[in-house]
Amino acid sequence: MTREEGPIILEYPINVSLEQLWSALVELEEMLQWYFDNIPDFRAVVGFQTQFLITNEGRNFTHLWEVMRVVPQAEISYSWRYAEYPGKSILTFSLLPAQQQVKLKVVVDVVEDFPQDIPEFKRESCIGGWNYFIGERLTGYLSTST
Repeated sequence: MTREEGPIILEYPINVSLEQLWSALVELEEMLQWYFDNIPDFRAVVGFQTQFLITNEGRNFTHLWEVMRVVPQAEISYSWRYAEYPGKSILTFSLLPAQQQVKLKVVVDVVEDFPQDIPEFKRESCIGGWNYFIGERLTGYLSTST
């Protein structure tokens, strides 16, 4: 993923209340159920930092997150980097109330280019990852927790 490719913007309609969706996005106990199961801590507080390791196909990806912006029940942004690789993006989850559901807008804005020779950093991989995490894992979790 590179800056010149522009941001990735995805939207998912989710049939839950605003409060339920916000909680799933920012409460550690819920994040562990659908997101990454080894996040050691998370708080929706500007400046909060956490890190955790994910290994894929023999490559380590130590995730380094820092919360950049919080508007309760509306938006959270955090920087997303890796200890082992150059590159940085800002991930923003925006919650947009609509009729009987909430539209979750996911924006990944690359601010420092990621290596292009690593499959996980391809734009298609990022889009596929969000479709998995939000389209399958989060919606599946929310459908069983309501």
